[in-house]
Amino acid sequence: MNAATLPIISMTSLDSAEGLAQLRYAASEVGFFYLVDHGLDSDLQQQYLTLSKEFFQLSNADKQQVDMIHSPHFRGYNAVGNEMTAGRLDAREQFDWMNEEPALATKDLRYPWQKLIGPNVWPTAMPALKPALLKLQQDMSHITVNLLQKLCESLGVERNALDATIGEQPYTHAKLIRYPAQDAVQQGVGAHKDPGYLTLVMQDGQSGLKVERDKDWIDVQPIPGALVVNIGELLELASDGLLKATNHKVESPTEGVERYSIAFFMAAQLSATVPVLSLPAELKARASGPTIDPNNPLLTDVGNNVLKGRLRSHPHVTKKHYCDKPLRYLLAKSFAQLPTADICDECRV
Repeated sequence: MNAATLPIISMTSLDSAEGLAQLRYAASEVGFFYLVDHGLDSDLQQQYLTLSKEFFQLSNADKQQVDMIHSPHFRGYNAVGNEMTAGRLDAREQFDWMNEEPALATKDLRYPWQKLIGPNVWPTAMPALKPALLKLQQDMSHITVNLLQKLCESLGVERNALDATIGEQPYTHAKLIRYPAQDAVQQGVGAHKDPGYLTLVMQDGQSGLKVERDKDWIDVQPIPGALVVNIGELLELASDGLLKATNHKVESPTEGVERYSIAFFMAAQLSATVPVLSLPAELKARASGPTIDPNNPLLTDVGNNVLKGRLRSHPHVTKKHYCDKPLRYLLAKSFAQLPTADICDECRV
C-alpha cells in the first residue's frame, strides 16, 4: 500500500458539503489522513525540522540541563530509552513542551492532574528554540481548533459543540523527535492510540510511521507540505465511537539513516469532562461506542486521562515527583478504577 491509501484532505475544501463528507469519511473509516492547504508551507516546516536537528546536535551536557527528570510537569528532554509505550522502551530521543503556565503550589493541589500544569524548560545553549516552538504551538493550535470545528460540522452538530471543553486555549503537548539509526528494525515508538482530540505530525523525508488498518500496517509515506492527522481517543469518545482513534507506530530507521518528526497533540482543557455529542439519527445508528481496552481504560475526565498516560510513559519522572505523601491519597482516589495503578511500587493502590 502507498500514500494514496490514506485520504488527502484540503483545509480549503471544508467550506463545502462535499469536503465535509470527505473529512467525515477519513475520520470515521480510517482515523488518519493527510492535511494540505493548512497554512504551514513546506519551507517553514523544513525550518522547524532543521531547528529540531540543531537541538539534538547539542552536547549531552546541554541536553541534560533540560532533562525531563527535573520537571514534575513532564517537560523537557528524554534520551533514547527513557520513554515507554505499550510496556516497552522506545528507541527515540525527544524534547517535550506544553502550555506555558505557572505551576501550582503543592498546598493548592486539589487533583493530582494539576501537577501537570507548569512552565516548560528551555536550553540556555539554544535561545532561539523557545520563541520558535511557542510560535509553532500557536499556529498548530489554530489549525487543530479549526479542524475540530469542521469535524463537528461534518457530524451534523454545531461547529462550536466542543468549544466549551477547550476554553480560550486547548491543552497542547508537542514533541521534537529523533529516531536514530539502529542495526535492525526496532520499536521507534510502540503501537498506541493518542489520548487527545487531534494529532498533527510533521515528517521529514524518511518514512517509518505506520497505521493499522484491516489488520495490516500501512506505511504513511511523507508527502511534502502535508501534515499527517490522526483522531485521538477523546474525539472517539465524544462521537460515541463514530470517529476512530487508530493504532499507529514508528519503526526505527536502519543503515545509517535517521528520522526526524514533530508531533503536536491537542486536547480539551485538563479540567474538562468530554461530552458525548448528540448525533443525527443516521450517524448515531453507525456509532458503536468507543473502543474498550481493559489495559488502558479511557477516562472522560481529561486531566486524569492525560496524567495516566504521563505516569506510565515516564516512570523515572513518576518516581521522583509523584511519590510524595500529599499526592498519594489523590492518586489512589483518582486511579482506583484502573486494573493496576500506573504509579511506582511504593504508591501502588
